[in-house]
Amino acid sequence: MAATKATGFLLPRPVTFVTGNAKKLEEVRAILGNSIPFQSLKLDLPELQGEPEDISKEKARLASIQVNGPVLVEDTCLCFNALKGLPGPYIKWFLQKIGHEGLNNLLMAYEDKSAYALCAFSFALGPDIEPITFLGKTMGKIVPARGPNDFGWDPIFQPDGYEQTYAEMPKEEKNKISHRYKALAQVKSHFVEAEYKFQTDNSI
Repeated sequence: MAATKATGFLLPRPVTFVTGNAKKLEEVRAILGNSIPFQSLKLDLPELQGEPEDISKEKARLASIQVNGPVLVEDTCLCFNALKGLPGPYIKWFLQKIGHEGLNNLLMAYEDKSAYALCAFSFALGPDIEPITFLGKTMGKIVPARGPNDFGWDPIFQPDGYEQTYAEMPKEEKNKISHRYKALAQVKSHFVEAEYKFQTDNSI
């Protein structure tokens, strides 16, 4: 871990953000802007089980081995308080199998519809360096689907203090309060504090 705290670490190329999700990439680009040089790449990584932070760290470690360089990976969770945090990191599979209506049905027997969106970004400088994880959380509640159905579970998550679901909100507004924004704010702060330097002239 000590190596990650050194300032001025020279990165031989931009960070590889591991994703095959175009909508997720669009949000990350909108939030990060030009603050961190990165490129995107879809990798086949194993679907791990465990706590969100542990899953994210292990994915970063495996990705950095494949890329042989600095990587940033993201895991997103949707956690229902009535179900003690489930579906959590398995939300992707729940959504694929039972859809928005099925996710609402999971809470039908409970008065508590509160939930939170959790985003875990893990950054690894390389294969031999322990990844660092950044967590962002937005509190809200689960509601019947409203808004465009083009980005995961956004139509059923209504953040606290808003009358709109993620899906109904203007992108600029969502990107100011989302779990992804909060985690990436920490990533940006880390890069500023660490003073990483990039050899961007040989980026791919």
